[in-house]
Amino acid sequence: MEKLTNKNVSEEPKKQKASPEKSKSEGMSRRDFLGLSALGLASLTILPSWTSNGVKIAPSDRIVLGFVGLGQQGLSDFYSFSQCPGVQVAACCDVDSIKRERFRRRVADWQKKSEQNERCDMYEFYEELLERKDIDAIEIATPDHWHALIAIHSVESGKDVYLQKPLAYTITEGLAVQAAVRANRRILQMGSQQRSSKEFQQAIELVRSGAIGHVNEIHVRVGDPPKPLNLPEMPVPANLNFNQWLGPLNDPKIHYHPDLCPPVSLDPEKGEQLWGAWRWYQETGNGFPADWGAHMYDIAQAAIGMDGLGPVEFIPKGYNGTKHATMKYANGIVMTEQPFDENKPDWQGIKFIGDNGWLKVARGYIECSDAKKLQKQEEKVEKGQYEVSSPHMQNFLDAVRGLKDPIAPVEYGCSTNTLCCLFNIARELNRPVKWNPALLSFEGDKEAANHRLYWYEYRRPYKLPYCDKRFNC
Repeated sequence: MEKLTNKNVSEEPKKQKASPEKSKSEGMSRRDFLGLSALGLASLTILPSWTSNGVKIAPSDRIVLGFVGLGQQGLSDFYSFSQCPGVQVAACCDVDSIKRERFRRRVADWQKKSEQNERCDMYEFYEELLERKDIDAIEIATPDHWHALIAIHSVESGKDVYLQKPLAYTITEGLAVQAAVRANRRILQMGSQQRSSKEFQQAIELVRSGAIGHVNEIHVRVGDPPKPLNLPEMPVPANLNFNQWLGPLNDPKIHYHPDLCPPVSLDPEKGEQLWGAWRWYQETGNGFPADWGAHMYDIAQAAIGMDGLGPVEFIPKGYNGTKHATMKYANGIVMTEQPFDENKPDWQGIKFIGDNGWLKVARGYIECSDAKKLQKQEEKVEKGQYEVSSPHMQNFLDAVRGLKDPIAPVEYGCSTNTLCCLFNIARELNRPVKWNPALLSFEGDKEAANHRLYWYEYRRPYKLPYCDKRFNC
């Protein structure tokens, strides 16, 4: 398996750094390799003891983080982690130098207030960050097309991972991440923070316990699918390495536009005016089916016992008069993408319909046909509230300390990612697509198997490790 070194593929290659895997094959252990690394020797100085949120933290209980991807989501995740006792931040990485400096300043302010050493080293290439022997875990909040490679290389370097959803951009990438996490015996928590939210936990428990009887239907509102990229090309700003932003993407139609990489400024600070629009274009993202589907379909699968599995047939909206995009499970459950509540047509949420009632759940909202089965807990959800999710981060930190799986492990993220990709594959092919979640196969559907959301050839020199040999990657 070839270890990728990040570099600008349009320039002369930089001097190759030895990878942990290569070093081991030459008789050098990973510990020895990192000990000889210049970056490893430049590790963060740690105070003998310090207090976080009023709790004194022993050195053995601290977890040192590195952040990759420093946009709005990366900042939100940093804020959430900063609320958890026993966390330090040693380094950050982004292809935008202004975002790197903005993040460093935020970290420095927090370190000062919590009486830590004020230091957060900045990197343009994530491999350099991964060489740091003082970093225990990596938080990844990049665009989706980078998730797989960074997560795989992180676990290969001995780091645990908190990975924003969805797990990957394609089905094959998700499967490769799953294989890499287990092969390297690391912890991976998906950024599916609804798993740690009380209303969704309650909904899962009620459905699993049979409170509404046998579930026959599930209505899930997530939102619109991606559309073809139609943004005009614009000059790349000097602070952005757009070639590095592209990474493995291998589509000549993709070019720079500020909507894809929302600009920020400093002195005075001005943040992003929108979420990165790469989500909404099929060349760079999977639209709402992955953005919100990675949350809502994830909860639906958990409630009906389909974590790690998924539907066996996907029927796109409009096919032979189909009113709503439809997903069918082998056990007969049918899940459709449609409003979960007539009075809340634009809300993302879920309605479980059983033979003994129904249950609705969304962020800050849960309702059951039999009110006695729950105390109604509806509250106003402020914008961005669910992006600040310390309980979910704390669950990850507890898993790292306890060497156990978190509440949203890699297998759950992989099956949900597969579902979201299949949803879009059927839509783009405009016909039903069948999938065997046990064999991870389209069972002879060559057109579906050749779709870019199943697998696509990476731009050189990028290669996907742990990729199934059938894809010649």
